Amino acid sequence: MQETNDMPGHLIRRLQQAAVAIFYREVAETDVDVSPVQFAALDAVSKAPGIDQATLAGLIAYDRTTITGVVDRLVAKGYLQRTQSEKDRRAKVLKVTEKGQAALLQVRPAVMAAQTVMLRGLDEAEAEAFMTLLRKALGAVNELSRAPMVARENAG
Repeated sequence: MQETNDMPGHLIRRLQQAAVAIFYREVAETDVDVSPVQFAALDAVSKAPGIDQATLAGLIAYDRTTITGVVDRLVAKGYLQRTQSEKDRRAKVLKVTEKGQAALLQVRPAVMAAQTVMLRGLDEAEAEAFMTLLRKALGAVNELSRAPMVARENAG
């Protein structure tokens, strides 16, 4: 019988805990106050200016009902601008502000350093294989998530 501490779900949860702690530790060295989800949202909007919140939620695999809070916090920090869509009066579109662009430039090296720390127990070949296997495993269960990832080409 498999020990609980050696089950995939348990190990993935523990790695997620470590990943979040590492993210905050590395980002604390900057003057930018963002959570991992806020960074993902800000980065996604910077790559697809003018997207709406529902599209953003799909791009970063975040729950559509709670993405509003993430966007609200980024707007309050002055990192995102939210305006009414010209195409759909019910939708709000997002754009990174100059302050948000500056924050991304400042924080991105710390975020990249965090990625390196997360994989530091692996050599280069192992890290590459691990990432390949993570993508494969996630691809097989993506649709089972409460917030499935939507490929950029399928978004919006």
